[in-house]
Amino acid sequence: MLLQQHFAQVFQSPVIRILLVAIAIGLLYVLYREVRKIPAKLLTLMLTAFMDMVGLLMIIPLLPFYVKALGGEGINFLGIHIGIGIITGFIIAAFTVAQLLSAPWWGRFSDRVGRRPTLLIALTASGIAYLIFGFADSLLLLFLSRIVQGAGGGTVGVIQAYVADSTPPQDRARALGWLSATTNLGVALGPVLGSFAVTLGKRDLMPGPETLQMGHAAPGIVAAVLCVINIAFAARYITESRDLAEHAPVEGEVRRTSREAIWRVISHSSETSSRLIWIYAISIGAFQGSFAVLALFLNARFNVTEQTIGYFFMYIGSISVFTRVLLLGRMVDWLGEVKLSRLGLLLLAAGVLGMPLSRNLWMLAIAVALIPLGTAFTFPCVTAMLSRVISPRERGLYMGMQQTYGGVARVIAPLFFGWSFDTLGVSSPYFFASAFIVATILLSPQLAEIVQKPAASAQAADATR
Repeated sequence: MLLQQHFAQVFQSPVIRILLVAIAIGLLYVLYREVRKIPAKLLTLMLTAFMDMVGLLMIIPLLPFYVKALGGEGINFLGIHIGIGIITGFIIAAFTVAQLLSAPWWGRFSDRVGRRPTLLIALTASGIAYLIFGFADSLLLLFLSRIVQGAGGGTVGVIQAYVADSTPPQDRARALGWLSATTNLGVALGPVLGSFAVTLGKRDLMPGPETLQMGHAAPGIVAAVLCVINIAFAARYITESRDLAEHAPVEGEVRRTSREAIWRVISHSSETSSRLIWIYAISIGAFQGSFAVLALFLNARFNVTEQTIGYFFMYIGSISVFTRVLLLGRMVDWLGEVKLSRLGLLLLAAGVLGMPLSRNLWMLAIAVALIPLGTAFTFPCVTAMLSRVISPRERGLYMGMQQTYGGVARVIAPLFFGWSFDTLGVSSPYFFASAFIVATILLSPQLAEIVQKPAASAQAADATR
């Protein structure tokens, strides 16, 4: 109890708050200096991904309030009352399901017609979804907006394929880290703009006696406007990344359909590409699944409330962004992608395990700091290695499949860890998550030899161009 009281008092201290602000300013200055080193082609893609993430995160925090406003206390279907909580979960899950189903298709489509037109089509779908969301006057339209948004949002693999197309193999992990840092900034800014749009919707925009208010449509309209700006920017500045020679059909080569490729990950799980996808899916599922009960765990163990939980996410997010921008490239140069991904898995497992073992604030701070270090060292490296071991003609397809398997894990894991939290104790999700993450290291023997062969051939090809 004394620990909980002390913990709550620490974040009320003006000295601590001033120190956090000073650290943030210093890190932002360092970040600014590093961003200037990013190639112009990648910087353009990162700005597009950032704007897309801002629009998405404007909507997601507001969605439960819209569901409640349109659904009241719930609905009756076939004599069964469905509560507002279940309806909210169903509508939120619709986005994830649509995204999972569309990701391999978008990847295959981008392999055939190009990354640039695929991204422009997906951004257009997002803009339409925002307008449907803004003007939805029923739960059905709200559900439709999430389906359209999810179908257009299955392009994460396409964006990763664009990065892989645009950078030499040895720089891909660094570039993917930059991309991830950019989207994390979008996650931080989006909810703030969403709240601003809600306030804007209540204001009279028409001078004089007449009134004009956007009302509850304001967030959707603002997000759609940002999306149109993003489309115009992408159409003007994003160039096609595919090398036509690399993607030209090879005589005798059989291209797999999305369904065949998805099944191959299961039926040929010993293949290097399949093992990398499993490493990604299991570890990201364990990481994000354990975070689904983070607020409940911190409240039960350290008396963290809604007033102080934001400091944790700011702490984790700051370390994540600056690790990806400042450390990842240097660590890849020093250790290589295979060794660094294993180190990342160990750090991630240690951080997750250290949370329930922490006995004071400083132990918790160290444990929590290991988690963004682990994710920053693991996921960009695994994705970069996957881009090396697959044919450039199927790069988009396999990047999309990685997102599909990772998405399935992100759906299943929170359900399992939520059950574990309720039935086995507040610390049990973190013990399970750590064990799952450590187990993925068993999937990585001999990866170094296998991954370096395609890398060497790719570098030789680059040198002859």
